[in-house]
Amino acid sequence: MDVHTMFLSLDKEAQTPLYYQIKQQILHHISTGALGLGDLLPPEAEICEKLQISRPTVRQAMGDLVAEGYLTRRKGIGTFVSRPKIEGGFFQKLQSFDEEMRQKGLVPSTKVLRLNPMEGVPSICEKLQIQPDDKLIFLERLRFANGEPIVWVETYLPYARFPRLLSVDFERQSLYKELEHSYLCPVERVVREIEAVNASAQEADLLRIPKNAALCFVKTIAYDYNGIPVEYSRAHYRGDRNRFSVELHRS
Repeated sequence: MDVHTMFLSLDKEAQTPLYYQIKQQILHHISTGALGLGDLLPPEAEICEKLQISRPTVRQAMGDLVAEGYLTRRKGIGTFVSRPKIEGGFFQKLQSFDEEMRQKGLVPSTKVLRLNPMEGVPSICEKLQIQPDDKLIFLERLRFANGEPIVWVETYLPYARFPRLLSVDFERQSLYKELEHSYLCPVERVVREIEAVNASAQEADLLRIPKNAALCFVKTIAYDYNGIPVEYSRAHYRGDRNRFSVELHRS
């Protein structure tokens, strides 16, 4: 793309910093599709020469966009348009996948891979604080944002407590909302663990990523208002499309 086409309104007399004007121009062209995924941007030196601005100004604009995930630098090749990661906030507040995606301007969808009763697994039953041989409900889902697979989730629930969940269409219904509305059992608290793992062949196939690609593996135990576990889940989030933040306050 010609640099004069890309930057249409760089105003050196304006109070807005030049780097910020450049940044906003690039974002505008990405949002309108003038710059598409994988497009190569002009070299910084070329931008500086054509716009008659300093190298640090361009570098700051590009650096901000790289940090925010809109651009990617490849050493010896150049700077390319990329996709920003989805900022996951579920370490800060309780909300459904659908709610979180919609708040970020993305279109969520779900594909249910399996929903069935299963025999108890002692290690999972222990997490749910039920007997080792108690039956479970197994729910396996692939969650999408704008049609792209983002996370593969395996969920286990105590069958004796929630048998009617087997008839729910979880491609349309939220699990937590179903627990709250059908069983008067809102989830009040969750405990989550996160670790970095590499994608197995199965995970890579489901999430449409290369084998051994980086994943965020998140284990969750959800509790009701009495402190009794109602759900245990294992979720594999694509490392190239997700980023998680945690907010801490002084005690």
